[in-house]
Amino acid sequence: MVAKVVPVDSFDLVVFGATGDLSRRKLIPALYRRMADGQIPDTARIIGAARSDMDVQAFRNMAAEALDRFVPPEELDQSIRDRFLSCIDYLALDVTKEAGWADLRSLLSDDGRPCAYYLSVAPRFFGVIADGIRKAGLVNDMTRIVVEKPLGRDLASAQELNNQLSQCFSEQKIYRIDHYLGKETVQNLMALRFANALFEPLWNARYIDHVQITAAEKVGIEGRGPYYDNVGAMRDMVQNHLLQLLCLTAMEPPSHFAPDAVRDEKLKVLRALEPLTDPADIVRGQYRKDSIGGSYLEEAENPDSRTESFVALKAGISNWRWSGVPFYLRTGKRLRSRVSEIAIRFKDIPHSIFSGPQTATKPNILAIRLQPDEGITLSMTVKDPGQGGMRLTDTDLDMSFAESLTHSGARLPDAYERLVMDVIRGDQTLFMRGDEVEAAWAWIDPIIQANSSIRPVQYDSGSSGPEDALMLLHRDGRRWREISA
Repeated sequence: MVAKVVPVDSFDLVVFGATGDLSRRKLIPALYRRMADGQIPDTARIIGAARSDMDVQAFRNMAAEALDRFVPPEELDQSIRDRFLSCIDYLALDVTKEAGWADLRSLLSDDGRPCAYYLSVAPRFFGVIADGIRKAGLVNDMTRIVVEKPLGRDLASAQELNNQLSQCFSEQKIYRIDHYLGKETVQNLMALRFANALFEPLWNARYIDHVQITAAEKVGIEGRGPYYDNVGAMRDMVQNHLLQLLCLTAMEPPSHFAPDAVRDEKLKVLRALEPLTDPADIVRGQYRKDSIGGSYLEEAENPDSRTESFVALKAGISNWRWSGVPFYLRTGKRLRSRVSEIAIRFKDIPHSIFSGPQTATKPNILAIRLQPDEGITLSMTVKDPGQGGMRLTDTDLDMSFAESLTHSGARLPDAYERLVMDVIRGDQTLFMRGDEVEAAWAWIDPIIQANSSIRPVQYDSGSSGPEDALMLLHRDGRRWREISA
């Protein structure tokens, strides 16, 4: 059965930094696909705003090139493509100057439709643009503002950013986007936990041995060396993506599925994180040179860099549900495969009634795969079919979303497709609240400060990371799940 399409009413979407990489790679293709799926009406308007001196037709040509490059040919329909491009407008605007804001105001509709401002720009412009929108008289009950990470580089800068935004927009109008939260599997984690009687009774320290959260990438930092060297894996991935996944895994059931109810429970998890004070509970690494590319130090253009391209850590949560259950987080670049997953490892059975060399049981593992193939698998021990006697084997109960959608005739939407339309609909459930961001930084800051002067260990490109990361689990009698595609 094909999912029911729920269109939205007309809206205006202003994309600041519309000529940049994010706009071309993600936003323009996502908006085209939403129109192709019947969710965007022809009367909607997408207004690009950037410093580039071009006219509307030149910007439409750029958008057309982005569609041709980033949308597979089989998904491109010429008539829909033409309709989509006709919705696009453009305004050359230097956000640091007063001139141009009145022109933006004249472009926007005055029929009371929603208007979203998407800030696809460097963070130093967030406050400038928010203030420019306010001064131009463009803030009302139907406006929203969307900001991308990084949302600060520490607690103090995150607080400053929140203050800048709050002077122009109420918290209910601020959408801090994390594309990991728009993935189908992340949302299915909540459905899995809170819509089924099977798992929730087991979702606690009595039955779960530990949790692994992995976000591994095959690529290095090529092309972003000097920028990335000022950020590192801790700020780039752990503070936002991995901690958000941890929160969704560990949070208590919200009273109802509503934005603030969900975010209240995530905030409780962040505030319950135990301080990470043992140096043995964190591993930082940098990849070595190999036949594919240079070392981290070469690509970062900093031979004395202390910035990590890999981090693994052991976190604990001080509450009744999770006391004593370690959460192992790892992320890194130039690793063996591109894999993102949450793995829930259940405890061993208390007693096995089976005996013999081929009757050993293995623990159940619930693996929630975010990429590359979104889906959920549950490892089970069953009888080996067709064998004499009681011989046991492992098998997976596998739910691949791609296969399910192939049978239904539907398509798995990109995270940006879902999140941009949630902004238009005014749904903040999958967006971070300001106090969440600050709580995450409050936990991360001491870890960064304690380790920033320590030289990271080296690891081989194409591996699973540093040997020290393996020991992080080995000393607890556990093992990382293999990183494989």
